[in-house]
Amino acid sequence: MRIPEHDDALLDECAVETFRASGPGGQNVNVRDTAVRLRHRPSGIVVTCQRERSQLRNKQIALRELRRRLEEAAKPVRPRIPTVTPPGARARSRQEKIERSQRKASRRKPSIDE
Repeated sequence: MRIPEHDDALLDECAVETFRASGPGGQNVNVRDTAVRLRHRPSGIVVTCQRERSQLRNKQIALRELRRRLEEAAKPVRPRIPTVTPPGARARSRQEKIERSQRKASRRKPSIDE
């Protein structure tokens, strides 16, 4: 997916919703629709910002976050290269398990038969 360079072009690909924010900010937050939600139509990514008292500033922050998420989604995933545990490490692990088992066995109450 190609990410537009300019914010206006990126904004054209989004559905923009404004709503009343919650939290601090006084009456300005309670009365005005300052929070912004951007829904990127091609990818389905949704970004919400209600950090600032200004709707314009919230929109700028949301666009920056949307651009970051789109770039993150565009990165190719490197395939995992399967590895094998070396024989020496397997032997050490097995020996540690045996020693741990013996240590725990020594903590048990002796049975009637013993």
